Amino acid sequence: MSQFWSPLAASLTPYVPGEQPKDKSYIKLNTNENPYPPSPKALEAIAAAANSDLRLYPDPTCDDLVCAAAEHYGVSPRQIFVGNGSDEILAFAFAAFFNPAKPVLFPDITYSFYKVYAKLYDLQPKLIELDESFEIPLEQFSGEHGGIIMPNPNAPTAKLLPLDAIRRLLDANPHQAVIIDEAYIDFGGESAVSLVDEYPQLLVIQTLSKSRSLAGLRVGFAIGSPELIDGLNRIKNSFNSYTLDRLALQGAVAALQDAAYFRETTDRIIETRDRVMSELRELGFIVTDSKANFVFISHPERAAKELFLKLREEGVLVRYFDSPRIDQYLRVSIGTDEEMDAFLKALREMLRQ
Repeated sequence: MSQFWSPLAASLTPYVPGEQPKDKSYIKLNTNENPYPPSPKALEAIAAAANSDLRLYPDPTCDDLVCAAAEHYGVSPRQIFVGNGSDEILAFAFAAFFNPAKPVLFPDITYSFYKVYAKLYDLQPKLIELDESFEIPLEQFSGEHGGIIMPNPNAPTAKLLPLDAIRRLLDANPHQAVIIDEAYIDFGGESAVSLVDEYPQLLVIQTLSKSRSLAGLRVGFAIGSPELIDGLNRIKNSFNSYTLDRLALQGAVAALQDAAYFRETTDRIIETRDRVMSELRELGFIVTDSKANFVFISHPERAAKELFLKLREEGVLVRYFDSPRIDQYLRVSIGTDEEMDAFLKALREMLRQ
């Protein structure tokens, strides 16, 4: 601990991202990145934006991107907020909507950044325990609290709540903000964006990092009532008015408008995922029903950490969580068919030993 740190900095346990080793070439199935390149139209737009205008500040209100997102999601521009990836928007949302005097509710097994944000903003997290099948007990998300957040599909379990379950959650919580983090919704789920006009407490957060192959560009969206969007803008403009650069703004607009490429690549990932899930089950793995671009797996006879380390030796990176209740599971991102075949081949050889 540095003598110059504030008490807050000293008290934090930061989020740990998936490893990005550079010692050799790996098949990277550990960070839920899209295995396919971004839309060619997005790359063309980024290249065209790399001109002398980079000496100028970008548009602080991101009007062109807001309008493109509003058209894409079928809402008013007043219902759209854009930010530097969904993680930044989540951080703004924790500051904007959650009451420090009451507990903030989220699942006990979920995106670990939520605990970090809660600590950063001096909030009281109340973790709702998933059942033995990793289902979210929605009936426990009610009563006196300061707000709700959950991913859908959940991470790392990959399990999806249907839209009628989200509606029940909203009906039970009319007076607190309910945030649905939809980073993986495009891989088989139905978005809750269709409910934002009906439920003013609902904020839906999405990203271009996963289904649009733009993790390196850092663009995310929040969709909700104008009241919620105004709250996010108050936090943003008290922190950094220029959260998106010129290249990101142009690339994101083009990516949103290339619907055909989006459908082609997401369909390929879904097809590969479903095939891999079937083959993993044939190998004896327990596989949760995934509606994300990753699978969550466990083998009844082989320790997850052992498999994780052996896969790494074979040049395949997956994610291992040394945490209670999930320390016998691996999270495996869906790569290309060739990458997943190499992963499955390595597993087969390990299981034969």
